[in-house]
Amino acid sequence: MIPQLNDREQYILTLLVQDPNLSVSDLATSLSVSAVTMRAYLNGLSEKGYLYRVRGGAVPTLHPEIIEREQTHQEEKRAIARAAAEMVRDGDTIMIEAGTTTAMVARFLLGRRDVSIVTNNTLALAHARGNPGLRVQVVGGEFRPATESIVGPVALEYLRRFHVRLAFVGTDGFSVASGLSTHLVEGAEIVKQMAAQADETIVLADSGKYNARGFVEVLPLDRVTMIITDTGLSSAAEAELTATGPKIMRAG
Repeated sequence: MIPQLNDREQYILTLLVQDPNLSVSDLATSLSVSAVTMRAYLNGLSEKGYLYRVRGGAVPTLHPEIIEREQTHQEEKRAIARAAAEMVRDGDTIMIEAGTTTAMVARFLLGRRDVSIVTNNTLALAHARGNPGLRVQVVGGEFRPATESIVGPVALEYLRRFHVRLAFVGTDGFSVASGLSTHLVEGAEIVKQMAAQADETIVLADSGKYNARGFVEVLPLDRVTMIITDTGLSSAAEAELTATGPKIMRAG
């Protein structure tokens, strides 16, 4: 996850995602600011990693789907990631799977010492790279821009080399009927492999994903140790889920 944006920065980025050919003048007109002020905004977004400057304008560095996900349920995602990070101890071994919420776990590990991370999540590097207490193994494989993830047979083989205490994984939907599910076959294989290499599998998912169902079924809920979600999950849903095995933590 890249650092949070203010409302004006989010608006500029949204405009550029919709039309990367917008010039500095076009953007300045849209926001009723001077070209000098707009260049300062663009330079700031470039420093944060959201875009790179080109002559007369700028181009987003991230896939539009990633930008859209990063800007939804921000408070819930931060609370969930913070709660997940609190489970990590000094000297721990963890895996972090692809996703905007899982990426933020590394952000909240500041102060932890000697933590080894194995990840296929390229967004997580933005947080992990500046933390001297973390040792990060990034898996090899094929890069998928739409999910900022590394997947495929090489990634699966790399994951098999490690054993960790905790695997933090995401999902596009979770329910008693279908367990964890996702829209991408390759992502499902990564989650399965991480779960196989971990003592405990921790799912990070906002409550809006409850009873949603993706294209591919990933894991049954009895293979999950805990689901960390937000306070929007109802008590009835919590009771239904815990009856199948996983503990539920509401963060917020």
